[in-house]
Amino acid sequence: MKAVILCGGLGTRLSEETALRPKPMIEIGGLPILWHIMKGYAVHGVREFVLALGYKGEMIKDFFVNYRHRSRSLTVELQRGEIIVHQGESEDWIVHLLDTGAQTQTGGRLKRAAQCVGPEPFLMTYGDGVADVDVGRLIAFHRAQGRLATVTAVRPPARFGGLVFTGDLVTQFTEKPQVGEGWINGGFFVLQPEIAEYIPGDETGWEREPVERLAGEGQMAAFRHEGFWQCMDTLRDVRLLESLWQEGRAPWKKW
Repeated sequence: MKAVILCGGLGTRLSEETALRPKPMIEIGGLPILWHIMKGYAVHGVREFVLALGYKGEMIKDFFVNYRHRSRSLTVELQRGEIIVHQGESEDWIVHLLDTGAQTQTGGRLKRAAQCVGPEPFLMTYGDGVADVDVGRLIAFHRAQGRLATVTAVRPPARFGGLVFTGDLVTQFTEKPQVGEGWINGGFFVLQPEIAEYIPGDETGWEREPVERLAGEGQMAAFRHEGFWQCMDTLRDVRLLESLWQEGRAPWKKW
């Protein structure tokens, strides 16, 4: 099954970073968060990706065009201009880099990517969040439900530490990463190709009319994920993900 990743947004809430690079290229542990998302899929056997590019998409193209050279030792024969790539590990991925327009909305990007995928169900997520979703279970759940779409429902992460009281004294201070109430759209969809019919064109946001219509028609199933999920909307989120990685406590790292 192929995975579509939406990579074209402006990332305005992270303008400190996105003025220089697209949001999916913001690094965690020295590698783009996009790479982390793809590695998470690859653990479950997904090896073909369609990246829907927009804002500063050339930087994502450059990363993958040069990926093999960046990840291995090289010998460069300057006189002949020959580059010898030495043995080493490299991901066995097929990456389609699809230009979907700088101003295209998420639904428009998805519609274009779905045409690239072909007549088969596919995975879809955003290029700015990581999770420890069991993709195999997610796919099995989608097939069992028999609907056009399945969304992974997650608990919103807590923004503040929790206090435990005994009388007027604080007896415990907790910083829990996942204690939010209710459920929200966590991305990590499984979609049938027919969902493209719910998206009129480039100006349509996936998160509004298309998903509302699918839900209204009983065509949107919810896969409840109680584990780790974290989006990257602010510098605080970037620092949280970086600290988890550096401390060896990154829950999304299953490789």
